[in-house]
Amino acid sequence: MTALGIHLTLLIGPMVAVPAPPPYMEALQSVQVTHSDSGRSGFQLTFQAGRSGPAGLMDYPLMMLPLLRMFNRVILIATINAIPRVLMDGIITNQQLSPGDQPGSGTITVTGEDVSVMMDMEEKNVEHPAQPELVIANKIIVTYAQYGLIPLVIPPVAMDIPLPIERIPVQRGTDLNYLKEMAGRHGYVFYVTPGPAPFVNTAYWGPPVRIGIPQPALSANLGPQTNVNSINFQNNGLAPTLVTGQVQDRQTNQTVPVQTFVSTRPPLSVQPAVLTNQPNVRTTRFQGSGLNIVQSFGQAQAQTDASTDDVVTVTGELDAARYGAMLQARSLVGLRGVGFTYDGFYYVKSVTHNITRGDYKQNFTLTRDGTGAISPVVPTF
Repeated sequence: MTALGIHLTLLIGPMVAVPAPPPYMEALQSVQVTHSDSGRSGFQLTFQAGRSGPAGLMDYPLMMLPLLRMFNRVILIATINAIPRVLMDGIITNQQLSPGDQPGSGTITVTGEDVSVMMDMEEKNVEHPAQPELVIANKIIVTYAQYGLIPLVIPPVAMDIPLPIERIPVQRGTDLNYLKEMAGRHGYVFYVTPGPAPFVNTAYWGPPVRIGIPQPALSANLGPQTNVNSINFQNNGLAPTLVTGQVQDRQTNQTVPVQTFVSTRPPLSVQPAVLTNQPNVRTTRFQGSGLNIVQSFGQAQAQTDASTDDVVTVTGELDAARYGAMLQARSLVGLRGVGFTYDGFYYVKSVTHNITRGDYKQNFTLTRDGTGAISPVVPTF
C-alpha cells in the first residue's frame, strides 16, 4: 500500500511470519492499530472477499490458505519517508466473515492483540520466595523469548526483598495480570511495544515515560504548518489526589503516619494541578496493611503520582502525511499553536492508526499534570 510517501508491509504466518502473498495485499482494504499504555495493543485487518473462479465454488480463496487462522502472527511495518517502523507485532485472536449481498462485496476481518496476549493464556499459582518484584518481572518476561521479548525493567523506588520467614510472594493468575498487579503497587505500567526490528518486542515494566527525546511537534492553527485535523482539551480539577493515613509497621509494630504532598513524576507543565489547586486537592485514606514503612510510603506515593497523570487530557486526529512520521504512544510529544495554557510537552497515552488506500490518519490521546507550557519552544523534527 503506497500513498503520499507511505508504504505498508504485512508479514503473516504461524510463529514465523512471512510477506503476505500479492492476493492478500490486493484484497487488504483497511488497517487499524491501537497502542495504549493502559492495556494490550490491538489490530484489525479487513480484506475484500469474493468467490470467483473454480476455487470459489468450495470456499473463499482467502480462507483456503492457512494465513488467517487463529493464533497466527501478524507483523505490520509502516515506512514513512523511507523510514521503517514496526507498527504491530501481534497474534490473531478473532475472525469475522461478512458474505455481503452483492458478488465480491464480502469482507473477512481478523482482529488480534500484541504478543503479550500469550502471557494471559494460563492462570498459575506460583511462589516466588526471596525475590523482589524487580527479579520476578525479569524472570517472567524471559520465559517468552520465543516472541522476541526483551525485558526493560525499571527498579521501583521502594524495593523490598521478602524474607521467607516473614512472607513469600505468591502469584495467583496469569503472568500478564501478575506483572500489572506488581506494577500498579508502584504507580508503574507494563506493556509490550513492537520493535525496534521485526520479530523483536520490548517488554516495559516501569513508570510512565516522562523523560526522553520528544517526537516532532503536533501543530494546530498554524496555516500551512498545521498537521492536526482536530483537537480538544479537558482539564479535570478533581483528578489529583493526596494520600494520608497511618500504618502499623510489620517489622517494628510501631504505628507510623503516612502522607503524600506532591507528585514525584518529572513535571510536564509549569502549573501542576496538585500544587496550584491547593487547598482544594482531594485527599484519600491510605488503606494498606501488612506492610513495612518503606512499602507504605512507596504505595501511597504511587497513588498520588498516578492521580496526576491525567489532569489535562487532549484528544484529536493527526494527518500522518503532513506530520511526516508515525506518532508513537508511551512517549513524549510537543504541541504548539493553541496558546500558553495548553502548549508544551505531553505524554502520549494512546494512538489509533487508521490506514486505507491513499489515507493514513492517527487518533491520539495526550495527558499531563497541569497547565502552562514548561518550554517556550518544542522540537518540530
